[in-house]
Amino acid sequence: MRYLPHTAEDLREMLEVVGVKSTEDLFGSIPSEVRRDSEIHIEPRSEWRLSREFEEMAAGAPVAFAGAGSCSHCIPAHVTYLASRSEFLTSYTPYQPEISQGTLQAIFEFQTMTAELLGMDIANASMYDGASSLAEAVLMAVRVKKKPKIAVSRLNHPHYLQVLKTYLRPTGFEVTELESLPDGKTDCSALPDDVSALVVQSPNFLGVIEDLKAVAEAAHSKGALLVVSFTEAMAWGLLKNPGSQGADIVSGEGKSFGIPHNFGGPGVGLLTCRKDFVRTLPGRLAGETLDKNGERSFVLTLAAREQHIRREKAVSNICTNSGHNALTAAIYMSTAGKEGLREIAQLNHDKAVYLQKGLENAGFRALFDAPFFNEFVMVAPAGFEKRYETLLDRGFVAGLKLGGFPGYGDPRYKDAYLFCATEAHSREVLDEFFAILKEVA
Repeated sequence: MRYLPHTAEDLREMLEVVGVKSTEDLFGSIPSEVRRDSEIHIEPRSEWRLSREFEEMAAGAPVAFAGAGSCSHCIPAHVTYLASRSEFLTSYTPYQPEISQGTLQAIFEFQTMTAELLGMDIANASMYDGASSLAEAVLMAVRVKKKPKIAVSRLNHPHYLQVLKTYLRPTGFEVTELESLPDGKTDCSALPDDVSALVVQSPNFLGVIEDLKAVAEAAHSKGALLVVSFTEAMAWGLLKNPGSQGADIVSGEGKSFGIPHNFGGPGVGLLTCRKDFVRTLPGRLAGETLDKNGERSFVLTLAAREQHIRREKAVSNICTNSGHNALTAAIYMSTAGKEGLREIAQLNHDKAVYLQKGLENAGFRALFDAPFFNEFVMVAPAGFEKRYETLLDRGFVAGLKLGGFPGYGDPRYKDAYLFCATEAHSREVLDEFFAILKEVA
């Protein structure tokens, strides 16, 4: 992105337009205790030098064998190129179908591919991210079942649970947390009565693939809906989708489909459901129809948001569709195709298996004997904590230490690390990591 500084004349003209004399007056409403009055001393650089410095910083970035909700994935150049075309870079909200057919069709295609990927009937036009999408999914389940209790697996991503609890706090709904089994899956035996939803993530935060069919049976036996969450959309290129296993609502993060890390955000939330619940679905929904000439066309439909109906009747006040990220994800999915997604997903799993075997050869032990996709938990050999820092100095992030994560203070996680490998990790990089791991032992 280019930086275009304002000249003194530019600033003077802008201040005149807004009716103030100086930038000090412009920011006068900001409390002094949160303002910085002193100069920020930044050495002036030419554009070429600045670009070179950033390139050098990027070249020295460590290789991370850690995901925990944000895994490294390759982004094909055509995805970035197509998504960057100027006709897609619009902030226009597609309320008026007569001038928004392109945007509406992009959203429609995104919805269609998302629903097919997850095996569900309906997908909306995206949410902020995976965490807020989960919260909206749970509120949706409560609207359907009208029971003020929710059961959540503790193996959902801790940050997602924090967001969910924040959403639910003002509602007074009761949240019951379900513990984990020794194999790293959710224990549904303590599922209480009178719950609207059972919320399970798969693959869960520890990387274990849940038995969704069994979980669905447990939820439905109590008259609850099964809400399946996920942080790694790529997994559904290889695994049996949630819809075919009894899920009623599925929500998650679609960042794996061509969206860079960007220091944590933004992402693109995916939210799908069975068609019975379509009228309780939050956010935008683009539909296909025919215009007065019988031509295929697209419109926003069934959008029960506060911008469309009375506030007290709205199912949600979520007010963005992460439109450009949804478009990017749609480009990624459409150009990879079903076979392409499956091949990339298979690469993820194969690289993760290779990483796990290499770690076992270095003295690590798998914490769970359970199937995983591209993340897994390993217990480190004695003294690894010091070697972790050495590995970091040598350019590798050797997993995520679970003991530092909220909700994982249990002694069995004391020396446990969550590892991740994807298609972005080459065989050469993995072997280099194993060699350095052996060297610093």
